[in-house]
Amino acid sequence: MERAVVQVTLFGLLLVLASTLPNKDDWNIYSFHINSTVTSRYATTVITSRVANRMDDSKEIEFQVRIPKNAFISKFRMFIDGQWYDGVVKRKEKAQQQYTEAVSRGQSAGLVSSVGRTLEEFKTSVTVAAHKKVTFELTYEELLKRKLGKYELQIHARPMQPVKDFKVDVYINEKAGINFIEVKGGLSTKALANAITRTHADKQAWVYFYPTEDQQKTCDGCGEQGMNGDLVIVYDVNRDTSLGDIKTSAGYFVHHFAPSSLSRIPKNVVFVIDQSGSMSGRKMQQTRIALIHILNDLAEDDHFGLITFDSSIFHWKRELVQANKKNLESAKTFAQNIQARGATDINAAVLEGARMLNAHPREGSVSIVILLTDGDPTSGETNLEQIQSNVRRDIADKFPLYCLGFGHDVNFEFLEKMSLQNNGVARRIYEDSDADLQLKGFYDEVATPLLTDVTMIYNGGTNLTQTNFSQYYNGSEIVVAGQITDNDIETFTPQVVAISRDRRVTFSNTNATVEYTGTDFDSHVQRVWAYLTVKQLLEKELLFSGPEKKNVKKEALELSLKYSFVTPLTSMVVTKPLGEKTDVLHKPKEGGPTQARPSPVGHRPSARTRNGKTRLLAHPGSFSRKQHKRYQNKFINY
Repeated sequence: MERAVVQVTLFGLLLVLASTLPNKDDWNIYSFHINSTVTSRYATTVITSRVANRMDDSKEIEFQVRIPKNAFISKFRMFIDGQWYDGVVKRKEKAQQQYTEAVSRGQSAGLVSSVGRTLEEFKTSVTVAAHKKVTFELTYEELLKRKLGKYELQIHARPMQPVKDFKVDVYINEKAGINFIEVKGGLSTKALANAITRTHADKQAWVYFYPTEDQQKTCDGCGEQGMNGDLVIVYDVNRDTSLGDIKTSAGYFVHHFAPSSLSRIPKNVVFVIDQSGSMSGRKMQQTRIALIHILNDLAEDDHFGLITFDSSIFHWKRELVQANKKNLESAKTFAQNIQARGATDINAAVLEGARMLNAHPREGSVSIVILLTDGDPTSGETNLEQIQSNVRRDIADKFPLYCLGFGHDVNFEFLEKMSLQNNGVARRIYEDSDADLQLKGFYDEVATPLLTDVTMIYNGGTNLTQTNFSQYYNGSEIVVAGQITDNDIETFTPQVVAISRDRRVTFSNTNATVEYTGTDFDSHVQRVWAYLTVKQLLEKELLFSGPEKKNVKKEALELSLKYSFVTPLTSMVVTKPLGEKTDVLHKPKEGGPTQARPSPVGHRPSARTRNGKTRLLAHPGSFSRKQHKRYQNKFINY
């Protein structure tokens, strides 16, 4: 007799199971709470779901939540029959061994899967006895990133049924003072608007979201299965000093640097646009729309170039020109007539973009290359490492390269490594109706450079995160964390040196007192340092090879284990009552041809991706060991 599968879905569910959903009368989510505390832009979120089995026999309760992709899960536990069962973070190899043993017994392992632009999914299950209850509690942590002058805390909810005790509590504490706070997202409008309470008092803010059962049925995107949408808490902080906001605690510090009232620096930008055959249709149409909007936003003291490429390179003009009205109109006409065709010669195109910038040096300006492509190189030089070497040689650290990977067939890891090698970032553009807005949104983030060659200096500091940044853009923020040598705040002196539009500038404030926030060893300041350090070590691992790669991987692993972060190097082993299967849950890796590529510790049979959504064709527990092996061999591990 098959066991019924009861699904509890928090933070949304886009998975479609081959089996039908259980009868709602079998189970009851009687309490669903999300508590998020944000202290100095570092958010710790706890999801607590309480579920009752109404039936006269045992049922398997499946728990699924969505969390931000930039977050690290740091704790998970279940409360059953008066006892807590805790998840334990282990190195991936040890978790792999446990997974293999589970498979050999015909059991299935869980996973954390990538399900969209900003969210990924955590999943596990447990058997609950007749008329018994289970409590699930998940904690994750993330450093909120400032974009376009604001921070965003995203909460997505689809509990699959109206919940009597449904609460979202958000508390924000910013010592610098909160400049503004807004609540947006699909769950903040119309029928649910009066379920939201927002309070703002100088350095603190509270947001409460308490929808009634009736509201959960009648709002937009709601129905008999409850809510389906998101809340986005948007805010920014006051910025009183040019040096920024510095907090210290228990020998650690975190420095948020985002100076305002600076003159924008004119830019030289070359857009390198893939027009190969795979860009045909909506991709090309959206690219044309985005380009025209971007061209409209160029300032008259900017200079720009426009290249399209397939197996050949096509210039609008062979040299950079001023963004005056005449040139912009001509460029927009060129953009409107871009047609998709041919193969993909990424190497020649990016090198030509670098050549145009190198041939056009301007005192008091900054240069940028923006590449948009949707595929692998198929023409000219196709060796990925050779392309990366060629690009690095020609750019020579003189300007950043930003790579935008359009769609899910793009080799994102190749683009990410090439961007990191050249002081830029890679961003995936999703094939949705708003892809043109995604392209325009990314450009807006780098549209207004304010500083270049930014060096963060901390006399009396050690074990620092990244301290050198090629450019600082309006609306963004530089965050550095580290340890204070011998915990001696008296000798700790921060300073920032950079180049503005026309001169070298130094940011310091000798009269300011670095704020001391407490003595708790496990304070948020120390965890910000650990979070940033792990993130940056994982980027370095992508760039390095040989002994250097091994060393940074080892350091990232040690920190992940020490702070119980589920990262690409670690997995969470979910312990359960005696006789229950043990799940091994991993963090997916952004990159590769699909979003749903499984890792060695979380194979998911017959999963496909389309438009950023994972479709699960069969539950892993329904496969025999022989079938599981066949699917296991079919997939590629990363």
